Amino acid sequence: MKFNILTLFPEMFDSLNYSILGRAIDKNIININTINIRDFSEDKHKKVDDTPYGGGAGMVIRADVVYNAYCSIKAPGKVIYMSPRGKKLSNSIIKDVVKEKNITILCGHYEGIDERVIEEIVDEEISIGDYVLTGGELPAMVFIDAISRYIDGVINKQSVEEESFSNGLLEYPQYTRPEIFLNKKVPEVLLSGHHRNIEDWRRKESLKITFLNRPDLIQNLVLSDDDIKYLEDLRNTNKI
Repeated sequence: MKFNILTLFPEMFDSLNYSILGRAIDKNIININTINIRDFSEDKHKKVDDTPYGGGAGMVIRADVVYNAYCSIKAPGKVIYMSPRGKKLSNSIIKDVVKEKNITILCGHYEGIDERVIEEIVDEEISIGDYVLTGGELPAMVFIDAISRYIDGVINKQSVEEESFSNGLLEYPQYTRPEIFLNKKVPEVLLSGHHRNIEDWRRKESLKITFLNRPDLIQNLVLSDDDIKYLEDLRNTNKI
């Protein structure tokens, strides 16, 4: 998959050249193409913003500069604008976007971007949460990382399937050596070698953690009779 990134700060995306994403880039599984919006300014000082019509604090990025930068991309594919007013990023959105061959991500800054170019080129606006950052670069990196995990060859497929949100639940606790740490022992079931019991334990732990931290997710799950009984026990006892 190719990610085209329209940004005023392309150097920020150098941080993607490490660890799992770095290896995926080296193998050409994913491609990161940064386009510096400032390069397309016709102002002699490479100015890209101006004061907002109607007044107000801050500056607004000009439509013509963004549009010229966008037109330089040969195959933009789906265009995503990282914006606090967009749809909140979710696993379902990620699974839908990962089907694309090319994605262009537009990163705003200052007080935003002239609405006219957003209307002209953007297919979807996406937010990573109910808060505001100084620019769209960090949300864009979060978006790229989340999508890349679902691209074949980036990470082990089984790892993706077992992680939080992949099955609608938050992930169960993980343990490794040493077996005893600060007088805390690894749960016996994980040492038993009994795969069915381990699966049952992990399912219940995922249900409990989801119930405690994100009860809203439970409403969207297809639950077995055992799941329902376990959740009822959680509600009616002091186990939580």
